[in-house]
Amino acid sequence: QVQLAESGGALVQAGGSLRLSCAVSGRTFSSIAMGWFRQAPGKEREFVSNIRWIGGSTYYAVSVKGRFTISRDNAKNTLYLQMNNLKPEDTAIYYCAHSVGHYVNYTRAYEYDYWGQGTQVTVSS
Repeated sequence: QVQLAESGGALVQAGGSLRLSCAVSGRTFSSIAMGWFRQAPGKEREFVSNIRWIGGSTYYAVSVKGRFTISRDNAKNTLYLQMNNLKPEDTAIYYCAHSVGHYVNYTRAYEYDYWGQGTQVTVSS
C-alpha cells in the first residue's frame, strides 16, 4: 500500500505562484512513476504532469508546459509541483498519483494505482 497526502493549495491571484507538495509513505520502493492530475468543477480529471521515479524524466500537458515544474525528493519521499504564472483556468482540485505499473506515457488516470485526497487551487482574475 502507498499513502499520498497533498498540501499547498490556496487562493492566489492570476500571475501568482504556488508550490504543491505530495508526501508519499508506504511501499515507496515500488514506485515507477508519479503524476499530478486536476479536476475542475463539471469537468473530467485531466493529466497535468508526471515524473519517472528512477531517472527523473518529466512530461507535461500542453496547457501547463513552461509554467509548471514537477520534481521529487527521493530522500524525503515527496513530490512537488511548482506552478508559476497561474491563470484562472488552472482553478481545480489537484491530485497526486502513484503508479507501480509499466506503461508508456503515464498520462491516463487508469495508469495510476494510488491517489491522494486532493488540494484545492483557486486562481482569481
